[in-house]
Amino acid sequence: MPNIDNIKKYRKIHMIGIGGVSMSGIAEILVNWGFSVSGSDQTDSQLLQNLKEAGIKIFVGHHAENVVGADCVVFSAAVNEDNPEFIHAKELGIPLIERSSFLGELTKCYQNTIAVSGTHGKTTTTSLVSLCFVEALKDPSIQVGAIIKELHGNYCVGNSENFIIEACEYVESFLKFSPKSEIILNIDNDHLDYYKTIENIEKAFIKYVQLLPEDGHLIINADDNRCLNLPTYSKAPCVKYGIENENVDFLATNISFNEEGFPSFDVLKHNKFYEHFELSIPGKHNILNSLACIALCDAYSISSSVMKKVLKSFSGADRRFEFKGIFNNAKVYDDYGHHPTEVLATAKALKNRNFNNSWVVFQPHTYSRTYNLLDDFANALLPFDNIIVTDIYAAREKNTYNISSKDLVDSINHLGKNAEYISSLDDCVSYLKEHVKPNDIVLTLGAGTVTQVGPMLIR
Repeated sequence: MPNIDNIKKYRKIHMIGIGGVSMSGIAEILVNWGFSVSGSDQTDSQLLQNLKEAGIKIFVGHHAENVVGADCVVFSAAVNEDNPEFIHAKELGIPLIERSSFLGELTKCYQNTIAVSGTHGKTTTTSLVSLCFVEALKDPSIQVGAIIKELHGNYCVGNSENFIIEACEYVESFLKFSPKSEIILNIDNDHLDYYKTIENIEKAFIKYVQLLPEDGHLIINADDNRCLNLPTYSKAPCVKYGIENENVDFLATNISFNEEGFPSFDVLKHNKFYEHFELSIPGKHNILNSLACIALCDAYSISSSVMKKVLKSFSGADRRFEFKGIFNNAKVYDDYGHHPTEVLATAKALKNRNFNNSWVVFQPHTYSRTYNLLDDFANALLPFDNIIVTDIYAAREKNTYNISSKDLVDSINHLGKNAEYISSLDDCVSYLKEHVKPNDIVLTLGAGTVTQVGPMLIR
């Protein structure tokens, strides 16, 4: 069992926002280690019901008395300081610990924390690595940012020293972790509301690789130029993978796509044939995600036959090019892509499929991202045959940027492509019902409520 000495002083832990993807996973790990855990969230959900069944005391709604008797209170970033439980914990002198800081304490308990980071592809790659470790009987604990069918959830509680986590760079939260191994998939210009410049993002990743011990592993994407200078800042040995850059340890070659757009490819390790792989997820970007998984698992002596089996059977995490159903003989998919690089990767993945016309309903995510990357979004959406843009999903922000989805539609139209601005999701569904033909492909795209459009259309 992992060494829990650094958190033993907190025998009774209360969690504000326990229904969140990461918080719920932390709660299950703590219960497994014998801690007394309670938690609250604003609304009931299936995740809360699962936690109840695991023996966790759950409160729906936030009330000051919920924190009484706790040794510490863990809160998610979504919790404001005017939350009654937050205020009362402060009044009672109970230590308040933000989620990523507490997760950082958990990573210290394990000898072997494997952190998967990068601007794009974290969830898919974390899922692949996790399932390879499960298949290889390495009994890992897992924290991933989406529901994984094979895990029946977004986390797994194991009893080994292996802890596999999705490590987000937002507000530099990944600098609180104690990783033994890191995968860095790419470094791109996101979260500019916090970082302001790409140079600041690169500096954060430099600090991140400096966390690695000498006997750890650094796995980097050699096709991403911003990753290439990272090994100079780390004492850990570096393993590189790529498709375009052939000066790598793991190279994908002989790539082909089937009619579903799923790739198959050979992998060379140090220029010698290693294994032939087939994927059941589309796109060239997922070949790179798979190579990251292969390089990491090879470093942990997981056999290529285990990897081959997992990579073939994995059909994607929740909301990652997820097939939702059929409308009027057209296939409907949903994807979480909310950055221009992700939008373009998804558009390119579509090109390897057989269909008549493509329809995208895109919901921009946050005003700051839309404002900072407006032209990039417009260009990324151009490959789709039909483009619908709905209102910006504000998430944590107020519109201090004087930006709207109409600005994005104007930019697309200015580039010579016709795009439609449709404000409400109901109206998007009505528009699609009128226009989508058999053998078309419909894709909803974004990290907000646009995910509701596909099921509404299919119903």
